[in-house]
Amino acid sequence: MKALVLTEYKHFELQQVEKPQVGTDDVLIQVQACGICGSDIHGMDGSSGRRIPPIIMGHEASGTIVETGSNVSDWQVGQAVTFDSMIFCGHCYYCRAGATNLCDNRRVLGVSCGDYRRHGAFADYVLVPQHILVRMPQGLPFEYAAMAEPVAIAVHATDITPIRLNDTAVVVGVGMIGLLVVQTLRLAGCGKIIAVDLDKNKLELARSMGADYGIQVSRETDVVAEILGLTEGRGADVCIEAVGNTPAVQTAVRCLRKGGNATIVGNLSPTIELPLQWMVTREITLRGSCASAGEFGTCLELIASGKIDVKPLISRVAPLEEGSEWFQRLYSGEAGLMKVLLKP
Repeated sequence: MKALVLTEYKHFELQQVEKPQVGTDDVLIQVQACGICGSDIHGMDGSSGRRIPPIIMGHEASGTIVETGSNVSDWQVGQAVTFDSMIFCGHCYYCRAGATNLCDNRRVLGVSCGDYRRHGAFADYVLVPQHILVRMPQGLPFEYAAMAEPVAIAVHATDITPIRLNDTAVVVGVGMIGLLVVQTLRLAGCGKIIAVDLDKNKLELARSMGADYGIQVSRETDVVAEILGLTEGRGADVCIEAVGNTPAVQTAVRCLRKGGNATIVGNLSPTIELPLQWMVTREITLRGSCASAGEFGTCLELIASGKIDVKPLISRVAPLEEGSEWFQRLYSGEAGLMKVLLKP
């Protein structure tokens, strides 16, 4: 089969590789669409340490079952499916508690680190265990189904944030995940949604997707003061941060009312600085949000019904043969590019 292989950092080759061998509990999927994730972009240059070459990346995918293992009875050849990006064990303390995203033995598709190597879906076929499969709603395009993974990240972050009807919410960073968070916050019943970003074009897109206000970060703008002005001086009830660096997280914390809640999805910097006294004296709650935990089915239904609109976020659907070019364009930060999907 053909596969897009990261053979060395910042260098891809389209290669012929062996088709994966199906184990007793596995299914082999013919890939129909696979999205380039931001973590893939950070991984291709070695900065994350989680894409050690050689590796076939890709974990946001959908496709058709072409072969099943001997223990697989609930899935049949020809079914259209997507799947969790994370392979959880199902047996550890966290899996038994329903927190599969915190599994002690988790493996992520398309990741190669010091502990393991698991090839992903930038290929004709990808092998996954049956317990992470999710059925696609009838008629849903494969390209839309491949967006279920980023949608699940946004849904999970919203689910674990204590939101009350008509709350005011701030979203710091409206890239791919932030734009999906805007939509999930609206579905959760927030009465006012304020988007914050450096890019005015992203802010315009955020407003088209449900944000009531957009605040552009600049030297001239006091973002926290702007948010206070929109909340009668109190601050927002909740904030979801989708950048992951010190300035963004500090904005997320400082824009909240007393007793407010901040959920951090962004994971760019390994460490950050926090305004500790501000958090303590105002009883701010800060929580992290990691991946998703069983929300894929709900996400596919939301996409299929149009309650979450992924179409405006798909910048390009390109053949796998053009994968190296699109990786480079995303890596260089080309303006206007959001999600690029590759089709083998």
